[in-house]
Amino acid sequence: MLAAPARTTWHARFGVLQRRARASWRTLHLGALVVALALAPSTYRRPWRQPMAAQLVRAAYPLLPWFTLLAAIASLVVIRIVLVTAQSYGLSQYALGMVVRVFVLELIPMSAALAVALRVTIPMAAEIAGTAAERATSLPWLREQLAPRVLAGMVAVLLLAAVGSLLALVLTYLLAHGFTPYAFARFTRLVGQIFDPVVALVFVLKTAALALAVSVAPLGAAVRADAAGAETAAQRGALRLFMLVLTIEILALMGSYLQ
Repeated sequence: MLAAPARTTWHARFGVLQRRARASWRTLHLGALVVALALAPSTYRRPWRQPMAAQLVRAAYPLLPWFTLLAAIASLVVIRIVLVTAQSYGLSQYALGMVVRVFVLELIPMSAALAVALRVTIPMAAEIAGTAAERATSLPWLREQLAPRVLAGMVAVLLLAAVGSLLALVLTYLLAHGFTPYAFARFTRLVGQIFDPVVALVFVLKTAALALAVSVAPLGAAVRADAAGAETAAQRGALRLFMLVLTIEILALMGSYLQ
């Protein structure tokens, strides 16, 4: 009497796992296809160059000023707190390394990825939600509609992460040493010691993975949704996105600090 319900529950769970595995595979396939289109020289020729440029400007231009401002304010506050706290405990020699490791290596790339996801890729996914499956697999449609949006999200993440990291390093130097140029050699030596080959490689790979995740996950979920399930697909895409970001961060921490 009780075997049938238990077997039904097991089959239901197995069916859910199968659907999730298929959705993850479709997202990976879509990401690989878009990356291949991004590497193809024909993507940057007419008539594909115009929609690509339009999406790049749309993704990066509105975000850059306010993200730079917020990154500057957050950098000033966090760096000042760390420097004052370290000085009060007699740990000033470790303050700059802590700021660079925590703020530049960890917080800036993740903040850039989340900002692009909330302001760029998730709204873009809402635009194309409900696209028919047969149209979504058409190469011209992918090149004209999807690839520019995915590449725009990736470029926006990389641009914001680069600008935010450079700004944080400049503000760290100014708050720690002032406007004197005589401490620049010591500061660059410290940054070089932190960004050893392994840490630098992990940082680059993590930022690239975050850029790809925040671009492919929402748009990939939106492509496969019909008009009735567009809202559900957007929620699933957002959930999958944040799980990917969390996984990437955990793997990056393991690669950086478990050497």
